[in-house]
Amino acid sequence: MTPGARLSAAIDLLDAILAGEPAERELTRWARASRYAGSKDRAAVRDLVFDGLRRRRSLGWLGGGDTGRAIVLAGQAAAGAELDELFTGEGFDPSPITPAEREALAQGLDGAPEGVRLDFPDALRDDLTVSLGDDFEPVLRAMQERAPVDLRVNTLKTTLAAATVVLARDGVQVGPQPLARAALRVLENPRLVAASRAYTQGMVELQDVSSQLVVEAAGVRPGMTVLDYCAGGGGKTLALAAAMEGQGRLMAWDANPRRMADLPERARRAGASVRILTDADCAALRPTCDLVLVDAPCSGTGAWRRKPDAKWRLDLQRLESFPPLQDQILDAAATRVRPGGALVYATCSLLSRENEARAHAFLDRHPDWTGEGDRRLSPLDGGDGFYFARFRAPKRRGAVK
Repeated sequence: MTPGARLSAAIDLLDAILAGEPAERELTRWARASRYAGSKDRAAVRDLVFDGLRRRRSLGWLGGGDTGRAIVLAGQAAAGAELDELFTGEGFDPSPITPAEREALAQGLDGAPEGVRLDFPDALRDDLTVSLGDDFEPVLRAMQERAPVDLRVNTLKTTLAAATVVLARDGVQVGPQPLARAALRVLENPRLVAASRAYTQGMVELQDVSSQLVVEAAGVRPGMTVLDYCAGGGGKTLALAAAMEGQGRLMAWDANPRRMADLPERARRAGASVRILTDADCAALRPTCDLVLVDAPCSGTGAWRRKPDAKWRLDLQRLESFPPLQDQILDAAATRVRPGGALVYATCSLLSRENEARAHAFLDRHPDWTGEGDRRLSPLDGGDGFYFARFRAPKRRGAVK
């Protein structure tokens, strides 16, 4: 594909996504239908789409409209591209730039509202300002950029030093990420990770450093009985397995079993032993767990860099649906914790109503439980936005309702 053809593809994809189609679904559909597009073409188009979605409002303002063309045009202008060499109208290139588009680009962001300059939905302004405080603008600025690529070294199979060497042999350069003990940050060639021997042989997993820190903070140890209550794809499940050093009992459950479809193979590759629970298994589970981890469904505001289309689908009605669900999940998970055991609540949200407010509400409902601290992370800390809180169960089970 020519550079102009890549822009045209990104424009069409963005228009479909702005009309309501999920980004990943559209990109997959396009890739399957575009056999002429090589791997570098697909990667380039994907970058154009996701970079555009991260900065949808500011780029749309600069390009003169909330359209795929406006976003791509402004993105290329911001990157310093020779616009008239790309927007020629010849072959598969986008059509030439109009006088109105040139005027919009020349005006810049002067006079643009805050939500446009910082690329967030206006409906979320109050929640974001209350939750982020003085970090409001720095965090939202960070959300306009690509997320770093982090790896978790699987200590069931190797060490950080050995994994670093194996990755380097396959062209992936990494460096330390001190926020979590087993974390490495990819410095060069992140797209080579999935084909590297370190990855295919289960030595490393792709996992954001903030997500890794949640598992560390859970306090899991070898020999424990542990339940990952909202396991999803199993990233934290496998991190728990490594922390348990292959000793103990590890279980995983999710309300949507399809999310765990790849977990058995991932566990096999990682050398981890995980029992995947059915709904009946989970319902019958008695309060015998030393630790239950709840990575609850949430707004995903902390992961906007990775899933930027979700930013524009989130509204107040959807946001308000999460706290009742989070409370319900926490209460259910608590019934699986043994007397004196631990419950860890986590979200990839930046918002207080999903984080600190839920921790306080849990303790209000269960006054015999003890809060053992919490922490909120943002991109300013080095990874995705995350929150976690740890609770200690009473030594007598009557406290869980």
